[in-house]
Amino acid sequence: MSLEAKKILVNYWGFSEFRPKQEEIIDSVIAGNDTLALLPTGGGKSLCFQVPALMQEGTCIVITPLIALMKDQVTNLKKNRIKAAAIYTGMHRDEIEAVYSNALYGDLKFLYISPERLGTDITRDVISRMKVSLLAVDEAHCISQWGYDFRPSYLKIVDIKTLIPDIPILALTATATPDVVVDIMDKLQFKAHNVLSTSFERRNLSYNVLKEYDKTGILVRSIKENKGSSIVYVRNRRKTRELSEILVKNGVSATYYHAGLDARTRDTRQKEWSLGRVSVIVATNAFGMGIDKSNVRYVLHYDLPDSVESYFQEAGRAGRDLQPAHTMLLFNNNDIARAKDLFKASFPEVATIKNVYNALGNYFQLPEGSGKDMGYDFDISHFANTYKLNVLEVYNSIKFLEKEGFLLYIQSAGQFSKLFVPLKKEELYTFIVENPGADRLLKEIMRSYSGVFSDYININETLLANRAEMKREDVVKKLIFFDRQKIISYIPIKTKPQLVYAYERLSAKHIQLSDEVYKDQKESSEKRLMALLDFVNNSLDCRSKLLLEYFGEKKVRRCGICDVCVSENSMDVNELEFKSIEKSIFLHLEKGSMHLYELVPKIVDNKEDDTIQVLRWLIDNNKIIRNKDESISLPNQLDLGFDE
Repeated sequence: MSLEAKKILVNYWGFSEFRPKQEEIIDSVIAGNDTLALLPTGGGKSLCFQVPALMQEGTCIVITPLIALMKDQVTNLKKNRIKAAAIYTGMHRDEIEAVYSNALYGDLKFLYISPERLGTDITRDVISRMKVSLLAVDEAHCISQWGYDFRPSYLKIVDIKTLIPDIPILALTATATPDVVVDIMDKLQFKAHNVLSTSFERRNLSYNVLKEYDKTGILVRSIKENKGSSIVYVRNRRKTRELSEILVKNGVSATYYHAGLDARTRDTRQKEWSLGRVSVIVATNAFGMGIDKSNVRYVLHYDLPDSVESYFQEAGRAGRDLQPAHTMLLFNNNDIARAKDLFKASFPEVATIKNVYNALGNYFQLPEGSGKDMGYDFDISHFANTYKLNVLEVYNSIKFLEKEGFLLYIQSAGQFSKLFVPLKKEELYTFIVENPGADRLLKEIMRSYSGVFSDYININETLLANRAEMKREDVVKKLIFFDRQKIISYIPIKTKPQLVYAYERLSAKHIQLSDEVYKDQKESSEKRLMALLDFVNNSLDCRSKLLLEYFGEKKVRRCGICDVCVSENSMDVNELEFKSIEKSIFLHLEKGSMHLYELVPKIVDNKEDDTIQVLRWLIDNNKIIRNKDESISLPNQLDLGFDE
């Protein structure tokens, strides 16, 4: 590791040391090697491309599907006086052109691009003319149809690579099974397989799963017991508010968060929680990406998560400061049935998806061959009612169309209006002199927003009106007038969800869903659901051990602090003894029910007290059944899981 990298780390981020594997990954990238960095949530993935990019001439292109995350990273880089910008579907055309102009002539160090933009001619043209230092692919599991968030638009990355063939690729992900790891490198056409990873083991984090019908009661009690900053994850927006209100009524400082809230509200609530002014935030999975809060003490899943991968990422937001932290996943039989129903609903028939696409075009009165990059205010309930469609089927159809790259559904509104002055200062002054009525507002814009001549900046019309001693509505009218006169470029804030067409509207017959998008994804999604259900229903194996093995780690050890380990630790038998006695019990009961006085003497080579302890644990955890006649038997259809 060079001294230059250490200096960059200290000067820009204030850290004196790199985290595990960061140095090795940076060295690999600087050496020009294609590299897959497999780091857990909170492992510092962004520094792995930010540091080497600052060590080299040119621009680092970062591919990511997370618009909120790219906005956040661009903002933070700018705060550190590093030139950065982002391009994603849903931006105004003038804004996109300004960013690309800066990319070519403005010496950008970082250009973030959403994957659906990679297929556009202007993106390919600009990249081919740029001096690129590194191609970073964040959320790299999205390129694999075996991954939990496959996006076909990621397959276009290879086309971009042909424009910059000598530039190394750094692929980054926090969650990938062994099959997905290989698939990522193959899909990105690595010159040679090269994986650098740290163990996903979190020795300070206790994973706990509880089958419970009174989940709300457990929620309130456990939140009160686990002092400190907490996150509660739920599956729907309505429940975020309901549970937050219940916690507040029980004396807990809490708020709620979901993608349907306006951006300013979401930003305010996240900051209040991050700064510790609110202890608990109840949220959907829209909350969490890019959050840099190390002292979260407790993460509770009130509902089943989408997958083992999602659970691992969300639970992993606790205890990043390496101090003891806890997680709890609550479930019951109703949750399992609901998860299976949601899985079925997540895969509408192909004919339904095409029908929704066609209806959307009619809804917006959009002729075929038009609409590219155009955004529309979109009320999904009104649309579904208009065409007598099921809202859930509409939503899931749109998500498929989004993954295929036809559309982008932006459920949360923008946070600010944007403003850019394309004129030179002298030209603007000339306009002010010739138009006395424009004097006050334009001068206030120049005073308040120094960077307005070089880039689009966020503005607040109310604040601007106060400073210029005008009414807000008059400010907005003048800004619209100046925009029409080409004096400024003004993009008003969007207050409603947006549906954006990434391509011109096509005929429904041209909407093709490949096997990778539909059939293969359905198959892999079902496997992930089964893996999740296996995880929550398991009460015999260490939770941490199961998670680590799922992600391909070998020779892992018991954590000693999860619910399963704590239960086993309360007995006077070690894990090997426990497994041996358990296997012997199951093999005897496979032949039929037995009374305790018949069974216990048959478990040879073990102390009688140890056998009784194991039997008691198996009965308490419903692994074997005590019948009315006091005999012991196996539950119906019990899968022994042993090889003869």
